[in-house]
Amino acid sequence: MRPFDYHRAATAAEAIHLPPLKGRRWLGGGTNLIDLMRKGVEHPAALVDISDLPGAIEEAADGSVVIGAAARNSAVAAHPLVRTRYPMLARALLAGASAQVRNMATVGGNLMQRTRCLYFADAAGSRCNKRIPGSGCDARDGFTRYHAILGISPECIAAHPSDMAVALAALDARVHVGSAAGTRTIALTDFHCLPGDHPDIETVLSPTELILAVELPPSQLAARSDYRKVRDRASYAFALVSVAAGMLLDGDRITDIRIALGGVATKPWRALRAEAVLRGERASPEAFLRAAEAELADALPLPGNAFKVELTKRTLAAVLTRLSGDAA
Repeated sequence: MRPFDYHRAATAAEAIHLPPLKGRRWLGGGTNLIDLMRKGVEHPAALVDISDLPGAIEEAADGSVVIGAAARNSAVAAHPLVRTRYPMLARALLAGASAQVRNMATVGGNLMQRTRCLYFADAAGSRCNKRIPGSGCDARDGFTRYHAILGISPECIAAHPSDMAVALAALDARVHVGSAAGTRTIALTDFHCLPGDHPDIETVLSPTELILAVELPPSQLAARSDYRKVRDRASYAFALVSVAAGMLLDGDRITDIRIALGGVATKPWRALRAEAVLRGERASPEAFLRAAEAELADALPLPGNAFKVELTKRTLAAVLTRLSGDAA
């Protein structure tokens, strides 16, 4: 690990008004960043420790729930407002890691975590455009079981690792960020970037911006929602496929729906095509299959992950069948 400067901030204002530091990174729980520094993937010149920032979880006047960026994942998953109003988020967090990791990991850090692609993490022996732009992508001709089939580019096929962010995408969450220049709000679905020609650019944040909070807007369908994760082993594994979904029905007709996919895309994937197919339709296995096929029409699987196409269809149909049955 290379030497670096270290600063500890007691407040968000203190953190964002520190003098500009080239190569600065924010340090929350450190469950991803420190690991990447040890592996030689990340080389920050300076760390600004924001682990002492408040992580309050509060209801706003309009009924939305605002979660401080420093809130620990375990605290969010256990909070009564989250468990009762946004159960898919609680389930996604509980599916995401061990209890020890959830006790350390923060909401802001979860959004900023980098891919778990084996080739990205192999700084000594593999080419990776996300790690070194223009160096190539060894994953394409390698072991691709855990890689993406949606949103990929010739430069990168790495899947986004977050469970939490998939649920947030389905919940129309908004990310509040701040810098010395002021604050702004970003839709979660716009927060992460597709790889395109620049897989090293992973979010729309500037280097000086800090995540302050995540806002969950009021949602009628969120209370009847689910998160399902399919993985190679029962615990502490990243998703092969995950589905976050919420549904509103009038009888057997779908009046509103939200769907997001994980494990299959280069960013938390809002399934807008599937939603469009289902909105106004009667809930049925046939409708669920049409929706899944529409969403996966542009999938670009490789031989090692082609199974994800059918697995995604089956998982999505299973989640929607459960929700339509629960709501009947």
